[in-house]
Amino acid sequence: MALQIPVPPPAQPGNGSRIPERLFFAGPQPRSSELWWAVRVFMEFIRGFRTLHFVGPCVTVFGSARYREAHPYYALAREAGAAMANLGFTVMTGGGPGIMEAANRGAYDVNAPSIGLNITLPHEQFPNPYVTPDLCFSFHYFAMRKLHFLLRARALVAFPGGFGTFDEVFETLTLVQSQTIAPVPVVFVGEEYWRRAVDMEFLDSEGVIDPQDRELFWYAETAEEIWQSILAWNERHGTPLLVPGCGP
Repeated sequence: MALQIPVPPPAQPGNGSRIPERLFFAGPQPRSSELWWAVRVFMEFIRGFRTLHFVGPCVTVFGSARYREAHPYYALAREAGAAMANLGFTVMTGGGPGIMEAANRGAYDVNAPSIGLNITLPHEQFPNPYVTPDLCFSFHYFAMRKLHFLLRARALVAFPGGFGTFDEVFETLTLVQSQTIAPVPVVFVGEEYWRRAVDMEFLDSEGVIDPQDRELFWYAETAEEIWQSILAWNERHGTPLLVPGCGP
């Protein structure tokens, strides 16, 4: 039988601001263009530091942009966002719709600030109305965005999602597993979804991860389980969630 190779859909430039990134990955460019890209990356790096310097400890929430308000995961993310804010944390998301909107909305419900680190994409990604205006801005580069997701995170909460969510969550697990960053609590919300999406037992049996790597995360089903497990993790590791002097 002939090998069936899928044909990717044609590229959709979408917003014109993405065109320079396509050129960047197309190969060597004039030195002036490469210098401009380097300056642009540095400016995003600095802008993130300046904007987020006084926000205090954060909890980063990942999840699909495609879940709508009627979905149970949207309601759960909204409840979790409110709980995080009430405990004194700043909710940080990708600033888009779906799970991100729900978590920001939960903080908005209790009159707490929240962060939205948006990025310009051909589809899906646009700022949701519940992010605190002064804490909402768009990135051009995924690497800078993901860096700022982690810099102030005291915990990461991963709701079901697609490729973007997988990219963000598993990069974090890779950094923890390789001891590049200090351990951080990672909660997968929706055990049935995540067990079907990623068979960790199979990866362990194949020897491509170590048995202890399965202890880098755990599953939760409710907002209360999310927070009780995060608090228990920090108590066990002796790492305070709220660090004095880090707030605004």
